[in-house]
Amino acid sequence: MSQALMKKVPKIKEWPHFSGEGEYGHMEYIRGIDIIKEDFELPDRLVMENSRSAHRWYIKLRQAHGQQSWTWWKTQIINKWANDAWRLQVKTAFESSKFNSDKDKALPWYCQQKDRLTALYPDMS
Repeated sequence: MSQALMKKVPKIKEWPHFSGEGEYGHMEYIRGIDIIKEDFELPDRLVMENSRSAHRWYIKLRQAHGQQSWTWWKTQIINKWANDAWRLQVKTAFESSKFNSDKDKALPWYCQQKDRLTALYPDMS
């Protein structure tokens, strides 16, 4: 990796992170890391060294399985946080959210619903 490109990589504090809470924080985290990895052509090792999200969980898995690729870690994150209970929670939130023009702004409501669908059906176009 060239020094010029390395200087353009966002500082670690600017990288996406998640706490393991929220409706689909893990999906936003994965998407953000994928973009940084692709835009700056980062190797897996650098991505994992700079990951600070769900740190205790990461350390346990890292000790148990050793150094792994980003693809492997994405699968582990999805398996951990995108479980059946999570899917039910997001699906219920999607189905129960009804647009009310008196109290909802259209764009934020639409974007939240779209994010829920994307989280449930990532291959949806």
